[in-house]
Amino acid sequence: MSNFLTVLIIAVSLSMDTFSLSLAYGMLDLEKITINKLSVAVGVFHFFMPLIGNYLGEFILTLMPFNSELIIGIVFLALSVQLLFSLFKKESISPINGILSILMFSFTVSLDSFSVGIGLNAVSNYHVLAALTFMIVSFIFTYTGLRMGKKLNNMVGKKAQILGMILLLILSIKYILEGC
Repeated sequence: MSNFLTVLIIAVSLSMDTFSLSLAYGMLDLEKITINKLSVAVGVFHFFMPLIGNYLGEFILTLMPFNSELIIGIVFLALSVQLLFSLFKKESISPINGILSILMFSFTVSLDSFSVGIGLNAVSNYHVLAALTFMIVSFIFTYTGLRMGKKLNNMVGKKAQILGMILLLILSIKYILEGC
């Protein structure tokens, strides 16, 4: 149960950045079909990217054996620092006007889940279940952010990123201490 709670916390942390960006994109008055496609695409990418990262991470660990808990702690620390820098970065929003835009948006917001996948073995032995959790949570956060964007972006956007950053920082400290 504690592994699932950890996976859920990671899923929420990964989805905070997506949620924040979805709030901004929600201000573009996207059509409902575009919102649905975008949400599904983000969910699908959040399913496959950690699995790909996990398989790549397993391959790398067979070549160079490292402590997987230390690696996942470092990855979480790097992601929290990335979220910190993204708080101060001015993001420009380009319109979503086709499948290529949807795929690019989904890919870019899912890169961090690839990084998490590299150390997924330290968190859970149930990789598909963890990836499914990432997919469901990111779908919900993306859909909610896009639907509520017009009303909430100015109120919640940065706070969601800060919460995600804090959660990842706490997890990074936990795994780094366990790995040392």
